[in-house]
Amino acid sequence: MEINSAQFVISSKIVSGCPSPNLPEYAFIGRSNVGKSSLINMITGEKKLAKTSSTPGKTQLINHFIINNTWYLADLPGYGYARLSKETREKFGDMIKGYLLKRENLLCTFILIDIRIEAQNIDLEFMEWMGLSQIPFVIVFTKKDKLKRTQINTHLEAYKKVLLTKWDELPQIITSSAETKEGKEEILDFIEKTNTLFQP
Repeated sequence: MEINSAQFVISSKIVSGCPSPNLPEYAFIGRSNVGKSSLINMITGEKKLAKTSSTPGKTQLINHFIINNTWYLADLPGYGYARLSKETREKFGDMIKGYLLKRENLLCTFILIDIRIEAQNIDLEFMEWMGLSQIPFVIVFTKKDKLKRTQINTHLEAYKKVLLTKWDELPQIITSSAETKEGKEEILDFIEKTNTLFQP
């Protein structure tokens, strides 16, 4: 898939404020500082589409973008940022879960994980909730360029081992780097194929 256009549509606090669910949609989510904005900008080829910040937890709304006028990309707030108050974290949690459970045109969610960091309970619990809620997702490991090749394989195998303690089979896994553009083609190919399943 070639990205010819990528435009911001709207920011929403609740699912009812999102665009009409008349096109296939893909959400991107991960812990704060996982490199989500950089990944979104990399796959769309737009350097300033998603706002990157040195301050984790900056995205606090559901941000929608329309890609090629044929599908939506939803940039969801990061979760687990410690400096946010408990009340704010819970509010974000309710907003995210409400969106994921009720957004009828959502075909898949890309859960971003920093490949350098060992498995974190907050990510594992979120993936378990997604599985129990029967919400399709793909794991995208970010920041692949920060590790040596041997380290990448070691970190991946360790993460898979942890996942298999709870899962009978692994979800699809993609490794990526916003710097080298690795993972872009695989993510866009996945979206292109999945778009064919959409029934308005």
